[in-house]
Amino acid sequence: MDLGRMLAESSQRYSENIALICGEKKLTYRALNQEANRLAHGLIHLGIKPGDRVAVLLNNSPEFVISYFAILKAGASVVPLNTMFKEGELKYILSNSRSRLVLTLSSFREILNKISPALPHLKHKVIFDKRWLLRDVSYVGLKKGQPINEPALDRGKEADDVAAILYTSGTTGRSKGAMLTHNNLLSNVASIKEAFKSVSPEVMLCVLPLFHAFAATVNMLFPFSFGSTMVIMKGFVAGDVLRAIAEHRVTIFSGVPPMYAVLANISPAKYNISSWRLAISGGAALPVEVMHAFESKYKVLIYEGDGPTECSPVTSVNPIGGKRKPGSIGLPVPGVEMKIVDEEGKYLPPEKIGEIVVRGPNVMKGYLNQPEATAEAIKDGWFHTGDIGKKDRDGYFYILDRKKDMVNVAGFNVYPREIEDVLYTHPKIAEAAVVGVLHDGLRGEVPKAFVVLREGEEMSREEVISYCQSKIANYKVPRYVEFRKDFPRTPIGKVLKRALR
Repeated sequence: MDLGRMLAESSQRYSENIALICGEKKLTYRALNQEANRLAHGLIHLGIKPGDRVAVLLNNSPEFVISYFAILKAGASVVPLNTMFKEGELKYILSNSRSRLVLTLSSFREILNKISPALPHLKHKVIFDKRWLLRDVSYVGLKKGQPINEPALDRGKEADDVAAILYTSGTTGRSKGAMLTHNNLLSNVASIKEAFKSVSPEVMLCVLPLFHAFAATVNMLFPFSFGSTMVIMKGFVAGDVLRAIAEHRVTIFSGVPPMYAVLANISPAKYNISSWRLAISGGAALPVEVMHAFESKYKVLIYEGDGPTECSPVTSVNPIGGKRKPGSIGLPVPGVEMKIVDEEGKYLPPEKIGEIVVRGPNVMKGYLNQPEATAEAIKDGWFHTGDIGKKDRDGYFYILDRKKDMVNVAGFNVYPREIEDVLYTHPKIAEAAVVGVLHDGLRGEVPKAFVVLREGEEMSREEVISYCQSKIANYKVPRYVEFRKDFPRTPIGKVLKRALR
């Protein structure tokens, strides 16, 4: 089985079900599969062969979905590109992946034309929103007259073939291309379906960027595996989210903590959101205060989970309908193993702090062109996440912090997450982020807090420090405090801590 075949089978089984909705546009499974097949034949006509890499530089749209599956049906690997990337970032990934073609919009032509001379392997640009082009290829022209049947390839697709190359967000350094196979992604889809207890088609609302692993797997691949509907939004606007939930009878919404914080501050009273049964949070730690504020207003439970890009990405979630533990990332999803290890890779018992490692069919094939980084990350089949955490006696996992974010204060390990959780309990504070900075008077680091205040609130540095002193040990108290209007973030809302240091 491969992902292209998965869509083809869904188009036969659920042919008239609505596969995706975006604004006024709706596509049934039959229509979506036919559009993907037409484009796949067009890509093959342009010389794309099994094993090639094809980049997608598109915002959330039906065109992104069509492109994703067309590339797979042509036997190639998808390389999703962050639409917020600048010239150097795009050049690096297109070069590192040796992408032969990019599917994009006319608004990106200028930057792509600028970097193309340094990318001799990039043979074509397919433009979706122009009918007639002199130098590039029009999507409309490319698909015109192409057959709607499944493409016949020179060789069959294998489960171990690379389906997608997803570049890590680079929160701690240069992006690496995680190679995810068809089997990696299909196994993760099966795990999610079992974990979410989805027995009949769902309606999923997608506001997260589809070039990110979380959105691609949870909001696209998962619903398409069993005839569900994907409602695509181009971005997050709280009022628009509630309108979409009411209009399309959305059953599952997945977001990141900042989205739930915004939703918790507006009233859903004028919207009929009775269809909404699950809220999923991932991508970053969900402050317990945000969870409680949201749930008291919406009467919808948030189930926190986690997983890195390299794991396709879902590794754990609080059990749906079972016991939730606020602050926990839950239990491993079916088919996935997790444990805590020390610095030598030895197993640690419950309540001991160490690194979270993961094993399962969802773990990536490796990093593209980086065998040393792959060997460092995957040892004896276990992927080392770089997250510091613990497992409780019930088997629930907790992330305390990123291994690289831990602050060493005069020999004491301080976890920024613990300080951030304290700051979130203050009624004047909307968001907080803590990093370690060098301090002249100490050998080592001290915590520095970055704080975003709630609208209309005022607070001094001394108030922040005094509040922390009343809650945590003195060596954990931030030595410095800086107030911000917002934080630098990755595309899915993670705070980009390296930009704060």
